[in-house]
Amino acid sequence: MRRTKTMLIGDILKDFFSQPHIAAKVAEGRLPDTWREVVGERVASLTTQLKLERGCLYVHVTSSVVRAELNMRRGALVGEINRISGVNLVRNIMIK
Repeated sequence: MRRTKTMLIGDILKDFFSQPHIAAKVAEGRLPDTWREVVGERVASLTTQLKLERGCLYVHVTSSVVRAELNMRRGALVGEINRISGVNLVRNIMIK
C-alpha cells in the first residue's frame, strides 16, 4: 500500500499536540516552569508545592508575606498562567 499524500513529521506532531486534551496535559507538565516565569525566581524559591486538581491550583508557600501578596494577585496570576500555557488550565488558585 502506497501513500499518495506525504506529510512532514513536524506537521504531524503539531497537529497531535494541538488537540485540546493533549495540550492540557503538556501544559500541566510545564506548570512548575510556568509558575516560575509568572511569579519570578524569589517567590518560586519560596514555593514548596504546586498541585493541580480539577482546575484548581494548590500552592504551598513558606513565607506569610509572600502568601498575602499572592492572595491579592490571584486573578492576575490565573490569567497570566493561562496566557503563557496557551490553554485554560487554571480556574482558581488556593494559596496555603
